[in-house]
Amino acid sequence: MLIKLSGGKVYDPANSVNGEVRDVYVDGGKIVSPDYGARVDKEYDLKGRVIMAGAIDPHTHIGGGKVTIARTLMPEDHQMDEVAHTELTRAGTGHALPSTMITGYRYAEMGYTAGFEPAVLPANARQAHMELGDTPMIDKGGFVMLGSDDFILRLISEKKDFELIKDYVAWTMRAAQAIAVKIVNPGGISAFKFNQRKLDLDERHPYYDLTPRDIVVTLARALIELGVTHPVHVHGCNLGIPGNVESTLATIRAADGLPLHLTHIQFHSYGTEGDRHFSSGAARIAELLNKNPNVSIDVGQVLFGQTCTASGDSMRLYAGAKHADPKRWVVMDIECDAGCGIVPFRYRDKSFVHALQWAIGLETFLLCEDPWRIFLTTDHPNGAPFFCYPHLIRLLMDRGFRQDMMQKVNPDALKYSSLPTLNREYSLYEIAILTRAGPARSLGLKDRGHLGPGASADITVYFDKADREAMFTKPELVFKNGELIVRDGKVIKVVQGATHVSRPEYDKAIEKPLKEYFDRYHTMRMENFKLSDDEIIEGGRGEIVVQPTKARTQ
Repeated sequence: MLIKLSGGKVYDPANSVNGEVRDVYVDGGKIVSPDYGARVDKEYDLKGRVIMAGAIDPHTHIGGGKVTIARTLMPEDHQMDEVAHTELTRAGTGHALPSTMITGYRYAEMGYTAGFEPAVLPANARQAHMELGDTPMIDKGGFVMLGSDDFILRLISEKKDFELIKDYVAWTMRAAQAIAVKIVNPGGISAFKFNQRKLDLDERHPYYDLTPRDIVVTLARALIELGVTHPVHVHGCNLGIPGNVESTLATIRAADGLPLHLTHIQFHSYGTEGDRHFSSGAARIAELLNKNPNVSIDVGQVLFGQTCTASGDSMRLYAGAKHADPKRWVVMDIECDAGCGIVPFRYRDKSFVHALQWAIGLETFLLCEDPWRIFLTTDHPNGAPFFCYPHLIRLLMDRGFRQDMMQKVNPDALKYSSLPTLNREYSLYEIAILTRAGPARSLGLKDRGHLGPGASADITVYFDKADREAMFTKPELVFKNGELIVRDGKVIKVVQGATHVSRPEYDKAIEKPLKEYFDRYHTMRMENFKLSDDEIIEGGRGEIVVQPTKARTQ
């Protein structure tokens, strides 16, 4: 069936198309080159509309143990937003922590066609993929957590052969069906179990006698040599601590040219200036980032309102538990290899700290020069729920609106931020990079995030409204693999997205020492640790898309 989207303004940065009036043709779920002699089966007149590829969220906590615990911990969140069953969609609940199916519907209704869970614990990968598989409408993928697990800490500490380390990383990615690797507070989650309360980049672990720098550099190099496209995804040291800007700057320098992705960097960009010893370090971060093209970031923007912080960083969540709102929290160990922390939280615009966090995130967006290396996230749900993205987009695109919002926040906070002096406004082309082309390139999604021939026909059509928040909240049309799934901001057809994985090669000899290790230390057999393809796609849960890897040496 040949579909023609005619006369819209196309924003497709991957193909250098900036607001040109073009026709887009779709056939067999793919975007195709125009064949002017072919019969068009369905045509949409989109004059005056904006056409982009489907949006991609590269960092959103929508599956896995911590999300389930958070949903259980906050019954009030269920009551805040209840969605009734319809002939088409299933019932669900949740505001900051929407249930799986509601998550998929809301993403699609906002024009998103993919979202990636950035913290899949290997021991919990089966549950994470079950939740992701239960999330309709969007493509999914998971980043497997390494860097505080006992096995790799032993390998690095004992200076084992680097090929063995690479084999373990590759084996774990394949066992967990992951597309990338995430480090959460490198070594710090483990050090917390030895009664450490912080672990900076060059502090030595009290048991393994290695540093977070050792872990980050080792895993960054391993992924390069394994040919995994997305750089090691780093949740750095000292999240949320005033002065942690120094740790972040040191981490960028430590990469020394190796590809590195620093996640939710807003939470790692704090200085110590002023009477309250809390200030913005965003300008220093942006300055160094602009000089280091090997480093990319996502922001983790804070927006005001009720949410819940959920992270594998049990060390930092334990420290933040005293700020819980409502007053309840969970911090736990998982299989001695990782942790989990859940702390409900409310960001308030009159709070000095919260207003400054809000300003720091916006500063970061506005000061970073290369939109290809900065991605639009709120670290859902940690900074704000994902459905706040249209509001964030308006803050970036509309200087006047941003200034109006600054009048509502704690005025003292703005004294320690450069935000009031920044006049930059993002363009639609740049927003398309932040939310489509950039994440697709970083994750290696060759046929997503763009509108060129051969791309999957994931397409979002917007009314071109001056109010960018209204525009991005309610797209006119959303297509998934060429099927119309959303009209006027409402789901009209439920579909299932694909699961994206990366499968680097490894020497199967790694399984002998791993089996011995599992038998001695784990409650799960090594054979049960590995997740099969059938477990992901059973029940009509979409297909598995394997991203190509090309092993190479540094």
